[in-house]
Amino acid sequence: MRALLVPLLLLAAVAHAKAWNGIEPGVSRRDEVVKRLGQPSKTLTVSGKEVLAYTDSSAPKGTSQAQFRVDPASGLVERIDVFPSTVVDHETVEATFGPSCPKSGTAPAACFQKKLTDDFRTYYLYSRLGLAVFFEENEDRVQSLVYTAARSVPAPAPAPAPAPAPAPASR
Repeated sequence: MRALLVPLLLLAAVAHAKAWNGIEPGVSRRDEVVKRLGQPSKTLTVSGKEVLAYTDSSAPKGTSQAQFRVDPASGLVERIDVFPSTVVDHETVEATFGPSCPKSGTAPAACFQKKLTDDFRTYYLYSRLGLAVFFEENEDRVQSLVYTAARSVPAPAPAPAPAPAPAPASR
C-alpha cells in the first residue's frame, strides 16, 4: 500500500514542490482545476471563498477527498486540502518532502518543523514548500496535507466523514 502512495506524494514534489496534481496555490486558476479533475462533487462557499470538493467517485486517485479553496474575485486557487485514501506514515512523509530541520546550522532546502495545533494534534510544517502535513490524533498516520501559497500556518481541515455519510468540505 505504501508503494502506491509514494507516487501520489511525489507528484507534489515535482517542479515547485508545493503544487499538487499540477495545481499550484497562488498560481493556478479555478478553471484549471475543473479542466484537470472535472466538475466537483460539490461547490460551497466558506468564509467568502469558493470550495471545490472532490469526494467519493470524483476524488482524485489515491485520495478519499480533495478540496480546492478559490478566491472568487481573482479565480486563483489559494489552498488545497488532500485526504489520502491509504496509510501515509511519518517515514513516507519525510522520504518524500524532507527531514526535520536541524536545531542549528544550515537547513536543507526542504525540511519541517514539528508543531502542535491548538487542540494538540501534531503536524509537520514545511514552510519553504507552503505545505503542512497534519497527523491523526494517535499520530501514526497522515490525516491531511494542506498546500498553500502563503507561508502562514494553515488550519487543519476537518477529516472527511466515514462513508456513507457525506464528507464536510471545510469548517
